[in-house]
Amino acid sequence: MSSQPNGAWLTQDAYDRLAKELEELEGPGRSEIAETVALARDEGDLKENGGYHAAREEQGKMEARIADLQRLLKNAVVGEAPKDDGVVEPGMVVVIEMAGKERTFLLGNREIADNDDLEVYSTQSPLGSAIHGSKVGDTVDYTAPNGKSFPISIVKAKPYAP
Repeated sequence: MSSQPNGAWLTQDAYDRLAKELEELEGPGRSEIAETVALARDEGDLKENGGYHAAREEQGKMEARIADLQRLLKNAVVGEAPKDDGVVEPGMVVVIEMAGKERTFLLGNREIADNDDLEVYSTQSPLGSAIHGSKVGDTVDYTAPNGKSFPISIVKAKPYAP
């Protein structure tokens, strides 16, 4: 399974969840925050109106999330969850051994993991690109952003399950 350079790989479930969130934010979410801003504006002097400034800040955050979701969904590469075949690819929770320590993370996009605390690396990151396509039991050479190179062993690769 390959991902396009400009598109983030998402499962169909993640894509659907994000599309629903976008729909909610663009419709009822925008209406609610606009009403909150209008009500706060009506409270008087805008320079000293904490409610107004808080509402505008919240509106800015929501608009940024809408823009992020629009960009992500427009460019997304949607695919099925990967097979449980030990191949490191987007949508897999990977356990590696690096410098004598095990690390566990999701390969893909942080949006796949939803609210999970799992660390996430994209396939475009130095670590993600080094291990993408390898298999459990493989050892690959990894060059860290600081220029140091060392081996990484793939200990486990399982499809992410929320």
